[in-house]
Amino acid sequence: MRQIFAQRRGGDNWQMKPIYPNIGIIGTGAMGRGIAQIAAQAGSRVHLFDTNAQAAMAAREFIQAQWTRMVEKQRMGADEAQAQANRLVVAPTLQALANCDLIVEAIVERLEVKTSLFKELETLIAPNAVLASNTSSLSITAIAAGLQHPERVAGFHFFNPVPLMKVVEVIAGLRTDPAVVEGLCQYARAMGHTPVVAQDTPGFIVNHAGRGYGTEALRIVSEGVSDFATIDRILRDQAGFKLGPFELMDLTGLDVSHPVMDSIYHQYFEEARYRPSVITAQRLAGGILGRKSSEGFYKYTDGKAQTTPEAVTPILEEMPSVWLSPRAARRAELLLLLKNLGAKIETGQSPSPQALTLVAPLGFDITTVAVVERLDPARTVGIDMLIDDAATKRRVLATNPATRADMRDAAHALFARDGKAVSVIRDSGGFVTQRVVAHIVNIASDICQQGICSAADLETAVTLGLGYPQGPLAMGNLYGPTNILEVLFNMQTVYGDQRYRPSPWLRRRGAIGLSLLHEEE
Repeated sequence: MRQIFAQRRGGDNWQMKPIYPNIGIIGTGAMGRGIAQIAAQAGSRVHLFDTNAQAAMAAREFIQAQWTRMVEKQRMGADEAQAQANRLVVAPTLQALANCDLIVEAIVERLEVKTSLFKELETLIAPNAVLASNTSSLSITAIAAGLQHPERVAGFHFFNPVPLMKVVEVIAGLRTDPAVVEGLCQYARAMGHTPVVAQDTPGFIVNHAGRGYGTEALRIVSEGVSDFATIDRILRDQAGFKLGPFELMDLTGLDVSHPVMDSIYHQYFEEARYRPSVITAQRLAGGILGRKSSEGFYKYTDGKAQTTPEAVTPILEEMPSVWLSPRAARRAELLLLLKNLGAKIETGQSPSPQALTLVAPLGFDITTVAVVERLDPARTVGIDMLIDDAATKRRVLATNPATRADMRDAAHALFARDGKAVSVIRDSGGFVTQRVVAHIVNIASDICQQGICSAADLETAVTLGLGYPQGPLAMGNLYGPTNILEVLFNMQTVYGDQRYRPSPWLRRRGAIGLSLLHEEE
């Protein structure tokens, strides 16, 4: 395998040479164009090939236009842009790629098409050349299985848009030479990207770790807990996500996101943690894809989502007193919050007949808590206190099927007194944030348990590839592994679903108070 080397150019001036001086890009759609752009910027001579010669020419012109804009914005010198343009050529045939040191395919996601292409390439290229696939969902081992030299095949999975998404997954098949993985990691760094190394498993790192966010939000909607917009608001404002799950799916498009959900679920032999939703299947069948179809979970006018307004905060002439259930009363932060809001707090062993009863469960629904603690369900409302109130922009309350409207409105008005946004949802084990965050942390923990990647690479891949406010393991540490465990155990009790069984990685570290980022030596 070729190594990066340096060449002296007078005095102490050194210029780095690329590890792969000549690379081929097969497939010149959005992904192929993006990879070609950063490869040329890294100093490689890039040969673009597409079965449609016009598409390859158009890709070259598109990339050059990107560099022209960068020059106009003074983000690149004109000489540099010209040098890069000179390194970008169109290959008229596959045979023209024979002298390439690395070939990256970014073609259709069909195993038989990729294996056929690689078999043909193997007869053309040099013995030490590397073959890489930009596949997002297919097995690298399967792609390489029919080759004479499967050890030189690896996954090199970029994310769209490639120049802006600064992470790339480097995937080793069962027969991949470790030197090939190391070479691709070095090359990714030369491109200005951060490589993360993954084992050859469904979804690799990012698409695997991303299963928790959207699928659990869809499950919440399917239970009638709340609507799309409210769930998006909660996860943005309470948990700090940049986009709510339904905003994200609309941006990506269900023609992309639902097949990934479905593929990973079936590749893991119907593992409950990855179970997709009939909601997205139905919308995909109906062509309601998101922004690209001007309608998804939201309707779009001139590219802007049309959202329903939030519920108006009730105005009450007189606020009832508040009584905390025994378990909720142990939450010092909830007592402090109520005092700061000016609530009249009852301290008796049982509430007065007119009092609003508050509970603050982890993982349990409000109904279960009311029954177990022998509370009057008609006056019982729950509040999600997993996340420090000072760190959120929104408070979330939940009713149970028997909660009276006046008690619901009283709780809403009370918790909105200081101007902070309040969302009121129907009964749900784990509210919204608890169950989504716990599901994300649990899946991430199981990725580590399976040895798919290191904990550090998982955190890097998710923060760069998905834009979460923290890596999933850091998220678990922030909210407390024991709290996350409690949410999962209680949700498994409420729903009776193996979907919520905790990963051994999480169970063991949570039980002994160890960081989720801790890896055994």
